[in-house]
Amino acid sequence: MSSDTTKSTALPSSPFSSRRGLSHFNNRLFTGVVWIIGVCTVVFICSLLFLILQKGLPKLDFGFLVGLPSEIDEGGGVGPVLFNSFYVLFISLLISIPLGMAAGIYLAEFAPANKFIAFIRICVEGLASVPSIIFGLFGIALFVEQLDIGLTIIGGAVSLAFLNLPVLTRVTEEAIRAVPQEMKQASFGLGATHLQTIRRVMIPVALNMIITGICLTAGRAFGESAVIILTAGVSSSGVMWDFNPLSPGATLAVHLWYVQSEAIVPDAKLIAEKAAAVLVFVVLLINIVFRVPLWLNARRTR
Repeated sequence: MSSDTTKSTALPSSPFSSRRGLSHFNNRLFTGVVWIIGVCTVVFICSLLFLILQKGLPKLDFGFLVGLPSEIDEGGGVGPVLFNSFYVLFISLLISIPLGMAAGIYLAEFAPANKFIAFIRICVEGLASVPSIIFGLFGIALFVEQLDIGLTIIGGAVSLAFLNLPVLTRVTEEAIRAVPQEMKQASFGLGATHLQTIRRVMIPVALNMIITGICLTAGRAFGESAVIILTAGVSSSGVMWDFNPLSPGATLAVHLWYVQSEAIVPDAKLIAEKAAAVLVFVVLLINIVFRVPLWLNARRTR
């Protein structure tokens, strides 16, 4: 009787106890695989960046950065096309950032939950994955054929803004939705309006994700070539500081493609190596510059 009582009162063995050793092994194996893949990816990216920068940076000089491109003679620079790259990027971000953030905030905070808004979200996600050449064809149809202004800086910039707009919209919406609801309700509890809550609570908290999205779109826009070739052309005005938005707007990425495929200058390979190094260096610099607001915001909210 006592033995039966002892058996009946004994705790049942855990169903996971027999698999604990196997689960521990699988966990360590998965962790090791993730570490290996992560390290290999980082090493590959760093090696690629080093290879590009190592070939071009030692050969760079100030004359190359401010010099005019040459069609026949060797020794040409990238001054106008480098300026066009920053100019086109500035105009495109000036258009896409306010519109993208406004659209993302509307979808996250004000849009009703109905089928039409769900369809809009699907369309935005679809546009975010559309190849860039489609936006280039749209730019041709709008600026070259309908408005008849030709291949211009403003055409390339607006086309790039359309390219970046869906990404910024989705990033902003997800960033606003990721803000804890407790912070939003606490702001309402203190008497803040919806606009004040968005401006002073939700945007500062979501700023990290939003800036990350802006970094990705800015780097993509700076290195984009298909859209620029179709809407801004493959040549520049030849003036170093040409602020005329109706001028031809070849950028550094387009010039790099042109030198590698169409140019007949004797030092085309050297120009391509130096232009690629400048392009990669500027993209890295853009990411660093856009990270500064994050550091300032972290110090302010610490």
